[in-house]
Amino acid sequence: MGDRIWQDRFVARQLVTLSRIELADWRAVHSWASLPEVCRFQAWGPNTQEESRAFVATALDAWAYSPQRRFVYAARVEGEVVGVGELHVRSRGQRQGEITYSVHPRAWGRGVGTAIGKELLARGFEHLRLHRIYATCDPRNLGSARVLGRLGMTWEGRHRHTALIRDGWRDSEMFSILEEEWRENNGQDTGPGRPNPGA
Repeated sequence: MGDRIWQDRFVARQLVTLSRIELADWRAVHSWASLPEVCRFQAWGPNTQEESRAFVATALDAWAYSPQRRFVYAARVEGEVVGVGELHVRSRGQRQGEITYSVHPRAWGRGVGTAIGKELLARGFEHLRLHRIYATCDPRNLGSARVLGRLGMTWEGRHRHTALIRDGWRDSEMFSILEEEWRENNGQDTGPGRPNPGA
């Protein structure tokens, strides 16, 4: 990861773009998915090279499914992959989705996670017409909880023992945002006559 793009503390937030993940991105993904501090609160990792390649290959394959339920994007700053964001449709009938993200430690504290989350929410509500999008995080992961709060998501409570990770059972803090809340936060019309952006 080039040093120049990190000289300005806020440059990442201004330049983050999301694009469909590519097979060649696996090395960049592995550069942080192999680090213990990145997967500390996750059931996966630290990844081997084979596991990182398999993750990217499976994420790429998901784009070919119909109907598509999993949308995995590489987050790039000036062409360099600095994170991954995923939007997963959990129920089309109930219009429910989940977002997750992972960011290289060198990008922590620079607004990258927030930029990824904002774009995932926009795609979920505008293009997929979801009604509710949620996200979870380990109660100890205060940085992630702050990101979810900045996205306008509401804390709904704590789910107990949702994942078995390296240091025992992990609880999950549940955050969510509704379509009308997202539109209000973004200054958009919430009326019934609103055109379908996915049409």
